[in-house]
Amino acid sequence: MTQLPKTSAALVSDADDFEHEGPEPLVAPAFVVFDQAAAQDDLTRILDDCADAKAIRAATVDYLKDANAKGRAVIKKAFLAEPTHARPTTAAYAFLTDGLVRTVHWVAETYLHRNTNPTKGERLAVIAVGGYGRAEMAPHSDVDLLFLTPTKITAWAESTIESMLYMLWDLRLKVGQASRTIADCIRLGREDFTIRTSLVEQRYICGDQTLGDELRDQLWTDLFQSTASEFIEAKLEERAERHRKQGGQRYMVEPNVKEGKGGLRDLQSLFWMNKYLHGVDDPGNLVELGVFTDDEFETFLRAEDFLWATRCHLHLVASRPVDQLTFDMQVEVADAMGYTDHSGRRGVEHFMQAYFRHATSVGELTRIFLTALENDHLKSEPMLMRIFKRKPRVRAPFAIEQNRITVPDPEVFVETPVNMLRIFEEALRTGTLIHPNAMRILAANIPLVDNNLRSTPEAKRIFLDLLLKHDNPERSLRRMNELGVLSAFIPEFEPIVAMMQFNMYHSYTVDEHTIQTISHLHRIEKGELLEDLPVASDIIQSGINRKVLYVALLLHDIGKGRPEDHSILGAQIARKVCPRLGLSKSECETVEWLVRYHLLMSDTAQKRDIADPRTVRDFAKAVKSVGRLDLLLLVTVCDIRGVGPDTWNNWKASLLRALYRQTRRALEGGMEALNRETRGAEAKKTLRAALPDWGTKDLRVETNRHYPPYWQGLHVTAHVDVAHLLRGIGDADIRVKLTMDEDRDATRAVCVMADHPGIFSRIAGALALVGANIVDARTFTTKDGYATAAFWVQDANETPFEASRLPRLEQMIGKTLRGEVITRDALAPKDKIKKREKAFRVPTTITFDNDGSDIYTIIEVDTRDRPGLLHDLTRTLAAANINIGSAIIATYGEQVVDAFYVKDMFGLKFYSESKQKSLERNLRDAIERGVERAAEA
Repeated sequence: MTQLPKTSAALVSDADDFEHEGPEPLVAPAFVVFDQAAAQDDLTRILDDCADAKAIRAATVDYLKDANAKGRAVIKKAFLAEPTHARPTTAAYAFLTDGLVRTVHWVAETYLHRNTNPTKGERLAVIAVGGYGRAEMAPHSDVDLLFLTPTKITAWAESTIESMLYMLWDLRLKVGQASRTIADCIRLGREDFTIRTSLVEQRYICGDQTLGDELRDQLWTDLFQSTASEFIEAKLEERAERHRKQGGQRYMVEPNVKEGKGGLRDLQSLFWMNKYLHGVDDPGNLVELGVFTDDEFETFLRAEDFLWATRCHLHLVASRPVDQLTFDMQVEVADAMGYTDHSGRRGVEHFMQAYFRHATSVGELTRIFLTALENDHLKSEPMLMRIFKRKPRVRAPFAIEQNRITVPDPEVFVETPVNMLRIFEEALRTGTLIHPNAMRILAANIPLVDNNLRSTPEAKRIFLDLLLKHDNPERSLRRMNELGVLSAFIPEFEPIVAMMQFNMYHSYTVDEHTIQTISHLHRIEKGELLEDLPVASDIIQSGINRKVLYVALLLHDIGKGRPEDHSILGAQIARKVCPRLGLSKSECETVEWLVRYHLLMSDTAQKRDIADPRTVRDFAKAVKSVGRLDLLLLVTVCDIRGVGPDTWNNWKASLLRALYRQTRRALEGGMEALNRETRGAEAKKTLRAALPDWGTKDLRVETNRHYPPYWQGLHVTAHVDVAHLLRGIGDADIRVKLTMDEDRDATRAVCVMADHPGIFSRIAGALALVGANIVDARTFTTKDGYATAAFWVQDANETPFEASRLPRLEQMIGKTLRGEVITRDALAPKDKIKKREKAFRVPTTITFDNDGSDIYTIIEVDTRDRPGLLHDLTRTLAAANINIGSAIIATYGEQVVDAFYVKDMFGLKFYSESKQKSLERNLRDAIERGVERAAEA
């Protein structure tokens, strides 16, 4: 893969080919991108033959359209050949735009509005502002222009500006423009920070240069020089608000390259503030001013090159101004930048890991710069620090500077390397931020964190105390991670730093996800999630081995990004890391087990029927003890909650609670309690109590008409619904009841009718037609020939359906079951994969399990999700005369795992290998046909 250059100099051998008026070399020869002299010569010949102003404008636009297209094609070709050379590419687009604007201005003043004897007030300067003023442009950046006049705009200037704008618009340039005097600029800049920021980046393009020089000089003397502090505070408030709107996280998996945290706008803010303070155009002077070291400025350049390259490729791929790195764009940009699949990971994942590491660097540079501003009293101290009456007291060898912990002598790390960890402990103990100067020294001394330091008892003690002893360890872990201290102390952590998982399920990078899980555990410990997580909170309060729990969460995903199963590899890594951290033998074994099986509980709860006694028995046998069950529940809850802000919901909570309680009962009271007969007797007794108005005969009919699986598969509230629906039913009747299931945060749809093949599939199709996501389903047949089905569904936001939508839902189910709607035909226009989701690869895996249930074969289909998938799968099963007892649907972003509990037409399991293979072929054919249909929709 092509690596990013450290600087953008010396890209071609013949420097003369690149002569132009900007400070940067261009990605292609300047005269090929746009030849100003040749353009004016050509237009002179063309325009001399034009009859009127309309013809002059039209001829100019035709000529420049062709020149613009050719120039852009040259830049694009050169950029794609050197896909990381961003700086010369953005300079080339700005150079091309300069040529177009200057030529349009020349035509306007020479042919359309010639003024042979201008007055002093009839002067016009064309100034580039904003990003264009900085001479940095992506392929589809706006062209922001300021038309500057010395006094109130004259009729000549107004006509000239109008003609220029019409030609620029006809060239399909997205022009942002304003016409002002110098006095207007000073006045409006004082009132509006957006205008002031654009003026910071003003650059003369053409027209009266004296006027442009006057603007530059007066901005500095009359505006910038006296308002530095207020400008900086405004920019920082704007930055905070921008980050909030973009999600507040540097590690969101679909980042905004321009506006997101660690993006281009953060780097540009450094440029604006630097230029505002010192009146210089080159960020390189930050080294001369002592704000950045040479190495830090190299980091600045590398991050800027990478982010600009990413943005330019985004624009080229989309053929429009796009700054959000959506999943589909990530794949194309990664490919354009030369990232390839290797080491068990896709090229796009390597690309996004590089992106997040550069975003982290931008954050560190910003932190250093802002602290330097505080030191110069140009930025106020953080509010948190200002409210302290006294400075926090820190232990030697540390000190407090600007209310941040620092090291007065850089040698404290060299002389005593354990201080590399101790500074984080002091920061957490005192609630103090670490000074960027100390961060800089830490980063420079990372090699001191070696095997000798890792093996010292004091280092182990400090690290474990960071997790266990002080306030929320999230802050110290994140800072240690960003500075490289965490991966130096635990080298096995380094591969997952900034690692992105290319799917729609995970909202954060692997390292950030890990830190989020630890933060959630701390919140549970502090009692902040008592209402949301009552069981987990009770376990914490009852007392557990916190050390095991925190270390297990720290290591649970450490095996990701390799070809091997990350749980198995993670357990092997934990076996080496835990003794190094000072854990006892039994603690090491428990952490290793938790890492190896950290997905077991969530997979069992979400992918298996926990109403089946065999499911709970097998899970209890794997867990073995209540102690491990408690730890595993906490790991599972924190893991799911750490995936993203919207991943946890009441449905998952109810499944985990049910599995936990049943398993605990089995572990404490014995496995013999988990049998169908016991559950059936209890369920019938509960139903009788729930129907006090029913007579003995009606109750006997209802309790005798169902087979044993029915009683274990549904809650009493569903049993009550079914009982009412079946009471007095006729063979031609179709009855439906929709109920809000608050415990499961879903809508329950119960349907009863005379039994016939394909009912499950038709209901699934009807629900898909109204945009319902099925999360669980059960179907049963009564002894007197009626089918009963219960489906739990959620809307697109993973919440129950609003009451206003229930009549349509009930109507659609009824129409489908009566045959009034042909589901397959009606689904066709809705069954499609969104463009944003097409880049994902989800291989299809189909497995048959005859051991996971006493009476059913479990067919698990792991494949790409789409609206009509469940209908296609269940239709295929119905066509093979297969009876579906229940279906458990677990969705992970674009991936879905459907588990069907099935019997053949004789009520037997599928033991025959030939039958399994035949059914697998049919299911795969249904999936592939559906994908083709969805792709064409």
